[in-house]
Amino acid sequence: MRTLLAIILSAFSLYVEAQYPSRPIRVVVPFAPGGSADFVARLLGQSLTEAWGQPVLVENKPGASGMIGTEFVARAAPDGSTLVIGTLGPFAVNQTLYDKVPYDNLRDFAPITLTGISSHILVAHPSVAVANVNDVIALAKAKPGQLTFASSGTGNATHLTFELFKARAGIDIVHVPYKGGGPAMADLVAGQVLFSFASMASALPFVHSGPMRGPMRGRLRAIAVSGAERSALFPDVPTLAESGLPGFASEDWQGILAPARTPPDTITKLNGEIARILAAPEVKSRLAAAGFEAKTSTPQWFAAFIRAETMKWEKLLKQSGIKAQ
Repeated sequence: MRTLLAIILSAFSLYVEAQYPSRPIRVVVPFAPGGSADFVARLLGQSLTEAWGQPVLVENKPGASGMIGTEFVARAAPDGSTLVIGTLGPFAVNQTLYDKVPYDNLRDFAPITLTGISSHILVAHPSVAVANVNDVIALAKAKPGQLTFASSGTGNATHLTFELFKARAGIDIVHVPYKGGGPAMADLVAGQVLFSFASMASALPFVHSGPMRGPMRGRLRAIAVSGAERSALFPDVPTLAESGLPGFASEDWQGILAPARTPPDTITKLNGEIARILAAPEVKSRLAAAGFEAKTSTPQWFAAFIRAETMKWEKLLKQSGIKAQ
């Protein structure tokens, strides 16, 4: 009887997996509505709903630098009905930035796929007499501790990218953290701070190089982009690696993950469908307009990537002594 019961349960489990999704799915965004993670989640949710005929709902659970929503998914049932948008902070930085993190970013999740990457762009207020990366480094070395750079918050991608730049260039520039990219950009444009690694979308209206035109153009000077390759939004702006810092690469990224122990067949089905959606030209175009390059992966590659990113930023954070305030 026990053997028969085990066979029945196994067959039922395989049937449920084969029917996935058999009920609504929610995608948790561990940040407030309106950001890039929310944008990607809603785009995928709409497309998955259309493909599967099951509602795929986006649920925002912000707080604690993304840890509240991320922990919620770590504790959810591993049946594919609850997913999370994973980003650099909750999945690679918080583990070192904070003394206590309520989940293990490697053990408690089943990576599904990377969804995309986004570089940042080093911009300067035009009052600063710099035209390239070498100029910035030379000025910073001539005025140690006197220049300022803005970030959208301690420990986020804009801050860490500049810390990596400082470490590689051997310079001392004062960090001025803001509560969000909007206030940081406003003070940068006003000349209250001099430099920033801004998101592509936020910098686009203010610099000359790029597809947009308008009265705010020229309010900032584009110096270099942080990614391994040039941005389609700023094709004339070199990378930092091209500008005298070989191998430099710092990119914000996003991906989709499920709770650990989610059935492999479910992970495979999600991976294939998300890859199909992100390969569509209209989806790529919408993401590119927001400065986001669609990019997918295997679950195994994504898991290794998260591990490598965790180690990379752990080293920088410990060397610089940065901790959450």
